[in-house]
Amino acid sequence: MTEPLVKFEMDADVAILTLNDPASRNAISADMGEQLHAALKTASGSAKVIVLCGHEKAFCSGGNFSSDLVKNAGEIDAGKPLEDILNPLFLTIRNLPVPLVTAVRGAAAGIGVSLALVGDIIVAGESAFFFLPFRHVGLVPDGGAPWLISRAVGRVRALEMILLAERISASNAYDWGLITRCVPDDAVKDRAMELARNIASGPTNAIALARKAVWAAQSSDFETELMLERNLQREAGDHPNFVEGVKAFREKRPPVFV
Repeated sequence: MTEPLVKFEMDADVAILTLNDPASRNAISADMGEQLHAALKTASGSAKVIVLCGHEKAFCSGGNFSSDLVKNAGEIDAGKPLEDILNPLFLTIRNLPVPLVTAVRGAAAGIGVSLALVGDIIVAGESAFFFLPFRHVGLVPDGGAPWLISRAVGRVRALEMILLAERISASNAYDWGLITRCVPDDAVKDRAMELARNIASGPTNAIALARKAVWAAQSSDFETELMLERNLQREAGDHPNFVEGVKAFREKRPPVFV
C-alpha cells in the first residue's frame, strides 16, 4: 500500500499532520498539496489545534511541479499550479477555525518558506534555515511569501531574503521576529506539541475569534479593525466560556472551558 504524502494522527485535542515524501525532501507536488488541503479541512473539524511537521532533514524543499515546468519552460503558465492548488491551500490555512503550529527542521525553501511562516506559532530547530531561491530560476516568490515576510519583519528584510536569495538561519529568523521559537533540533516537535496543548486548553471559540482578528488586521485600516473587534467581542461574550472564565476568576480557580 502506498504511503500517504501527508500523515494524519490525533493526540488528544491536537491534530498532527506530517509531510511524508522524504525522497523529494518534502517538495510539494499536486498530490501532496491536495492531500494537505484535505487533511487540514478534516483536522479543523476534529481538533482544537493543528501541528504541521516535516522530515528531520527538510520541512519542505519547495514546489515539486518540475516535470512540466522544466520540459516546457516559457511555453506554459507557471502560475497555474498556484491558482489551482497552492493559493486555495493557503486561503484555507488563513481561514482555519483553529490555530496552526508549524514545526520546522532542516530546509524550508521556496513554497516551503511560505508553508512554515503561515503558521500562527512557528517553532524551528537550530539547524533549520529559510531560503527563497526564486531569482536563481527567474521566478518570483509565491505562496504569499512577500506578504507574510514583509508583515512580519518589514519591507527591507523581505527584500533582503528575496533579492539576495541567501539562506536565513533559524537563529537569524528568530532575531528578526520571523519565527516564534528557536530550539534544539531534537526538541522541535516536543516544543511544538507543548505549545499546541497549551493553546488547546484555552477557550476554543475565543481563540478562533482572536486569530480571525489578527489575520484581518494585516490588511485592514484601524477603524475597520476596531469595528471587527467590537463584533467579535459580542460573539465571544455570548459564549458560555466567557461566563465560566469570569466565574473561575472570581473563585480563584482554573477555568474549565467547553
